[in-house]
Amino acid sequence: MAPIARARDLVKVYGAGRAARRVLDGADVDVSGGELVAIVGRSGSGKSTLLHLLGGLDRAESGTIEVAGVRLDRQRESGLTALRRRHIGFVFQSFHLLPELTGLQNVLLPARLAGDGTRAAARAHELIGSLGLAEVADRLPDTLSGGEQQRLAIARAVVNEPVLVLADEPTGNLDAEAAATVLGLLRELARGNRAVVLVTHDREASALADRVLELRDGRLAPA
Repeated sequence: MAPIARARDLVKVYGAGRAARRVLDGADVDVSGGELVAIVGRSGSGKSTLLHLLGGLDRAESGTIEVAGVRLDRQRESGLTALRRRHIGFVFQSFHLLPELTGLQNVLLPARLAGDGTRAAARAHELIGSLGLAEVADRLPDTLSGGEQQRLAIARAVVNEPVLVLADEPTGNLDAEAAATVLGLLRELARGNRAVVLVTHDREASALADRVLELRDGRLAPA
């Protein structure tokens, strides 16, 4: 079975001339269904950049990326948007919940953008219930704890049933109990034909991963 996500020879450069910095320099990675892969490395090594490339939020100078059988480097922006809506879920450290929407409305937002709001409603309610958020689903984000906001962010990321979930330091703003809950949820997501790529500095997160890869000098290798 082909990997859900595959990247080859990724090169990403920031700046120009003498100020140019090659953050990725020939990075390769494969992630298969059922896997949780943790990416570690020092701050500024390019971990978040790698996630942005895998999710079609940024483009590499060179190299190839394939997600769910689609070559991202061959897509126009409209194609990347459609791919993200159908196949990719994002979980960010800073949650990125819209403050004017309730928890439930935030969870449903990706489905509505994809034209699937009605059919996704049942999935959203199921996710909210399974995450212990039913009592706070009608509240605005700024009235919720960090753990509640992050669980909502995870529900939003998977409401469209993406095959690839990308999580960037998802436990960085959480206390130990909330972090353990979020990590357990991400571990559960990496089941069947879904893959999770987690960027983290958290040893507990790395301990849950099927594989840990270190990004060093622009390339990935087993940690």
